[in-house]
Amino acid sequence: MTRIGLTLVVLGITLMTGVESSELTPQLAEHMQRIASETSLLTPDHQAASNKLGDWIARNSSADKPLHVTIICTGNSRRSMLGSVMGNASAAYLGMPLVRFHSGGTTPSAFNKRTIASLRRVGVVIEPTGENAPKGPAGGDNPKYTVRWGATNPTSQLQVVEFSKHYRDPANPQSGFAAVLVCTEADGACPTVMGALTRIPAPFEDPKRFDDTPEEASRYDERRDDIARFMMLALQHAKAILESSEKSVDTDHLKTGDQR
Repeated sequence: MTRIGLTLVVLGITLMTGVESSELTPQLAEHMQRIASETSLLTPDHQAASNKLGDWIARNSSADKPLHVTIICTGNSRRSMLGSVMGNASAAYLGMPLVRFHSGGTTPSAFNKRTIASLRRVGVVIEPTGENAPKGPAGGDNPKYTVRWGATNPTSQLQVVEFSKHYRDPANPQSGFAAVLVCTEADGACPTVMGALTRIPAPFEDPKRFDDTPEEASRYDERRDDIARFMMLALQHAKAILESSEKSVDTDHLKTGDQR
């Protein structure tokens, strides 16, 4: 076994380098590069919550199985959708494809067309499947979409079928996940998130209030990028912890003369 391989076995982790930024659609890769340089723009509260998520990811990472994060809001139409898509894009950008993001709500509705438009503006490929998911409590169609952040030859790691759903929907992880609550309503409605190992409130302003105004597109894009910075910082923080741990174990082996 190589020294690097021994390091990973000892730690029980992997830096998950199977997918890299070059695998993203070109436009999205460029956008995520900018996002990665802007995490300092987050508010102190969002930075603290993001680092908490990063700590959890680092503690729970495994060499051979996915680690799941579910982003929760009320209607699962705007902020939670932005969180899951930009979380997956951030994980791909940083080469951490085993960290997988999902979305859910407390009162599902539909994947909002304005959210879809905002994601498409940065290179996410979103196409209707022609199928409908069950309607939420308010009724109305709930179309399913293929959401792809990979550039070519899409794989299950680079795309997902997305639709509005309760966070406990069978499409989402049922246990062992981190729950990030991105709206105050969901935070209040979910003092306990069933199946979650950790619960992290991180409310963001709802862009819905700007629907059908001249500011609509810019406000959705602003929220998309705010949430993207949150997800990117969490993963950067986790990756730094993992790399530091790897170097520490590596150094210990050198001190003991283990040169295998």
